[in-house]
Amino acid sequence: MVAEPTNEILSVDGLKVHFPITTGLMNKTIGYVKAVDDVNFKIGVGETLGIVGESGCGKTTTGRAILRAIDPTDGKVLFRMKNGDVVDTASISNNLLDRVRQEMQIVFQDPFASLNPRLTVFDIVADPLKVNNIAKGQELEDIVSEMLRTVGLSPELSRRYPHAFSGGQRQRIGLARSLIMNPRLVIADEPVSALDVSVQAQILNLMQDLQEDLGLTYLFISHDLSVVQYICHRVAVMYVGKLVELSDTEEIFTSPKHPYTQALLDSVPVPNPKISSGQATLEGEIADPSNPPRGCYFHPRCAFAKDICKTEDPPFKMLDNGSYSRCHFAGEIDLPGVAAS
Repeated sequence: MVAEPTNEILSVDGLKVHFPITTGLMNKTIGYVKAVDDVNFKIGVGETLGIVGESGCGKTTTGRAILRAIDPTDGKVLFRMKNGDVVDTASISNNLLDRVRQEMQIVFQDPFASLNPRLTVFDIVADPLKVNNIAKGQELEDIVSEMLRTVGLSPELSRRYPHAFSGGQRQRIGLARSLIMNPRLVIADEPVSALDVSVQAQILNLMQDLQEDLGLTYLFISHDLSVVQYICHRVAVMYVGKLVELSDTEEIFTSPKHPYTQALLDSVPVPNPKISSGQATLEGEIADPSNPPRGCYFHPRCAFAKDICKTEDPPFKMLDNGSYSRCHFAGEIDLPGVAAS
């Protein structure tokens, strides 16, 4: 049974991000790219919710719209602050948004491109404290040193520049910068995809330890299902700007309720030559978000599609087991999940 979060820290309701397509000297709008199209989910305090899907499905845009690094076209993003106030980050003023961002941070995918090569590690990590006038002098030095120790780096390295560090160390620096303001919610945008596999495990274990020690909540964006299975409590599957399934991690992997989720699971390599890696390869191309097909966006690639799928967009509905699925035949079709090990 899927457990809905009882103590919500974030509630996303009807989130849309549409980018205009313009042409001519007058930049006339002739259409929109629906990067995020009516996304709904909730995250509980201390939970890790994963968002997975193919490249270009809208995962990163969703995360940045929550932070308001990208302005949403429509919808609400309700965030519960430390003082108990609930604010809609999609519509609040810039002054209040600055306060909210102290409690909501992001870890970027590329640990090198996201760090200023002209600043030392100390300056990178200390910058949020300086900008918000929270600490200075020896107090600033002490806070930064303690945060570097927390993420597994020696404070003696704080006067070095990012190029002197490995990829895993740079991602630790990025984590330190994100956590220096003691946020409640961290949006991790593919934080280990640019790292070697052995280093990925170290960073994931560190993130789990930090979550327990600091009481963090994660929105974990990834295309790597093995990573999501390891770190996430629940998983949301995204296709062409829409959530097509949301369920507990175990339920997603053992009993998916949407054909696209099954296709993602089938694409994961199995480290055993005697075991099939899944069903037939998913045919067709991912739908164009600027001109999606009528009805269910997935129907041109779906082996279970019927006439209703070509004309009616299925609702994102709750099933008997508590999972959510955007499929007309969710619960009726039998999907095997991951291959037996």
